[in-house]
Amino acid sequence: MKFVSLLITLFVLLGCSFEPPPWAGTPVAADLILTNGRIYTLTWPDPLPSGGLAGSAPHEQGWEPDAQALAIKDGEIIFVGSHPQAAAWRGEHTRAIDLDGATVIPGLVDSHTHVFQLGLALNRVDLFSVDTEAQAVARAVERAKTVPVGEWIIGQGWDEGAWANHYPDKSLLSEAVPDHPVFMRSLHSFAGWVNQAALDRLGLSEHSKVSSGGEMRLGADGKPSGLFLNNAVDLIEAGIPALSSEQLVDNVLAGLERMAVDGFVGVHDAGLNAAEMAVLEQLEASGRLPIRVYAMLSVREEELARQWLQRGPDQDADSMLVTRSVKAYYDGALGSRGARLLEDYSDKPGHRGVSGDDYGFDEELTAQMMQAGFQVGIHAIGDAGNRETLGFFRRVMEEHPQTAKGRHRIEHAQVIQAADLTKFGEHRVVASMQPVHAIEDKAWAEDRLGRDRMEGAYAWRTLRQMGTMLIFGSDNPGSDHSIFYGLHSVVTRKDKAGQPHFGWYPQQRLNMDEAIRAYTRWPAFASFREKYTGVIKPGRWADLTVMDIDPFVLSETDPEALLQGEILMTVVNGKIVHTVH
Repeated sequence: MKFVSLLITLFVLLGCSFEPPPWAGTPVAADLILTNGRIYTLTWPDPLPSGGLAGSAPHEQGWEPDAQALAIKDGEIIFVGSHPQAAAWRGEHTRAIDLDGATVIPGLVDSHTHVFQLGLALNRVDLFSVDTEAQAVARAVERAKTVPVGEWIIGQGWDEGAWANHYPDKSLLSEAVPDHPVFMRSLHSFAGWVNQAALDRLGLSEHSKVSSGGEMRLGADGKPSGLFLNNAVDLIEAGIPALSSEQLVDNVLAGLERMAVDGFVGVHDAGLNAAEMAVLEQLEASGRLPIRVYAMLSVREEELARQWLQRGPDQDADSMLVTRSVKAYYDGALGSRGARLLEDYSDKPGHRGVSGDDYGFDEELTAQMMQAGFQVGIHAIGDAGNRETLGFFRRVMEEHPQTAKGRHRIEHAQVIQAADLTKFGEHRVVASMQPVHAIEDKAWAEDRLGRDRMEGAYAWRTLRQMGTMLIFGSDNPGSDHSIFYGLHSVVTRKDKAGQPHFGWYPQQRLNMDEAIRAYTRWPAFASFREKYTGVIKPGRWADLTVMDIDPFVLSETDPEALLQGEILMTVVNGKIVHTVH
């Protein structure tokens, strides 16, 4: 029997489906068995850069799952195979779930999130769906009816890109809500809009010093108009009372639990400050993190960055909280015309955005973090911002060759000159992109850039053809993080209304195999976890996402139906952290 046990173990370690023969006895009993599912293991090779599928992909006349059942023990997958085979792994205390044809994929990872802000946004005035200043003000008025006089009212979600040609000022907001300081945070946090009560509370005037890379708009009277752009938003943020540790705990748990409900087993949280890191470490120590967090420290928090510089990056990969990455900021956003461009904005002659030292990029500290073994992710959106960021990576890697192993990233990578597209692959820089940004920006992006520059904008296919690894996220709460919205954006390049009919710059679409990998297998590599997760096979973490649609099939038969999907179950480390049943 010892021989049989060793044989079974060998098969498991080799990643083989294994049905023990009658003389072999019963394999180790599983904790959880999922059967009667449509399981896509992603164990076949990546698609070609052109999008062509690997020869061993389970696609002949169309997509078909390559397994029906799996078994889990102690947080790991111990069996993947057919429905009949799974019965051999059932024991007295095994929980078996019939998936009734639901689809299982490796657990989803959002590679660029802000979960503290997501949790906070759930309790703020919802401005995500407003189209006009009047609508936003009306929502602030309603909230004022429930808030004691003098307390802050904070809203979030108005689109600084779509509103860029008619930004609001303090007038209407001050008149409608005179007795509360009000801060209306924009969709991507690159603009802030306040009333007079907020200006008074914060002590802001025309003499206030604005951070480099920021703009405080002044009215005709020479006084602050109530609108703050790019780094100037810090003037508002700094004056709002800090949240308590208890509030931060509530916010991050709300954000992480929301992500679990929506099928995500992990997040890469981009730009954490000292207070947020302290909360995450507390939650990990008490075993309260519902999903995995790959922490990216904010280099703007210099004291925090220097503390970790002395400490060094985490060396393990299997903790629920892993800190081995840092986030830096090279330029602003395209919507607020803060992204740094090589030539003038098409809709604002004489203006090219802000970047580098002018935007608070600490080149020396960021380079030191790379040398200390940290992965660095740099926010870069404009073509000049991306070119200069790639140049920074090249210089550090040439001077310190060991840093080339860091799997460094550019966050967003939205606009890239043709001459720079090959440099991502050459320097082994990961492009961390947000598919929904392309769909949400399409209403105004061409106005900012002009037709010619659009060829290198939101260029997923071109980047893949140039040998770049792509990982996808949502940048929530600035965008809807629904995986179904994300996948629909990737394979159709259309919005939720199905427009434009043939897709927006459709030559940049990816297929579903690539799309799923950019939320699963490729983020595993980008977070140094490719040996542990990203595929469904024995010996890997039992991190799984179960949904009621088959996105592979629908991508070819009815891509619009992707938007109707629902997450049925989320499994992290073998534990069901969300189920609709």
